[in-house]
This record gives sequence, C-alpha cells and structure tokens, in this order.
Amino acid sequence: MGLDFSEANLGNVSFENCIANLSDFVDARLKQVIFSDSSLQSVNYSDCKLSKVKFHQCDINDIDFTQTLLKGIDISTCIFDRLNVALENLDGCEVSPEQAIGFATMLGLKIKE
Repeated sequence: MGLDFSEANLGNVSFENCIANLSDFVDARLKQVIFSDSSLQSVNYSDCKLSKVKFHQCDINDIDFTQTLLKGIDISTCIFDRLNVALENLDGCEVSPEQAIGFATMLGLKIKE
C-alpha cells in the first residue's frame, strides 16, 4: 500500500491479490503488466504509457488516469464508482455495458429504460 513506482519501467510483471491502494505510477512505462484480483483504490496512473496492460477483477475506485491514454485497456471486469479520466482518453477503452452507462451520464446524457 502506498508504493511509489513513479518513472518506473515495468515489463512482464504480474500484480496478483495485492492491496496497492494509494500507490503512484506517475510517468511510468508499463508493458505487458497484469493487475489481477487486486485493490487499486486511489492509485495515480497520471501521464503513464500503458502497452498491453490488463486490469482483471480489480477495485479501481478513484483511480487517476490523468493524461493517460486507455486505448486497448480492458477494465470491463473491474469495479469502481468514480474514475479521474478525460473523456478523450477513453477512446478504445473496453468497458462493460453498466460502465458504459456511467460514462454516458458523465457526458450529460439521460438514460431511459
């Protein structure tokens, strides 16, 4: 918890069953990294370069993806109430139908059933 990976270059790494809340990955380069069954609440991924990074069944509530492109990143199995991400950086991000509704409300859309 609270680890500082700022400016790190991580490749072929797996984080499994971790509690990494409040950690920093600012300006980090992550390639072929898997976060699986982990708690990543309030983690800062600001200005990261993500390549072939997977988030599988993680708690990513209140993550900061400021200035981080999420193209090709799948967060569909993760849970969260809130993310800090610019809408233009979501282009190509894979989400579940429920998550898509949440992002649509961020755009100001009103969803009818």
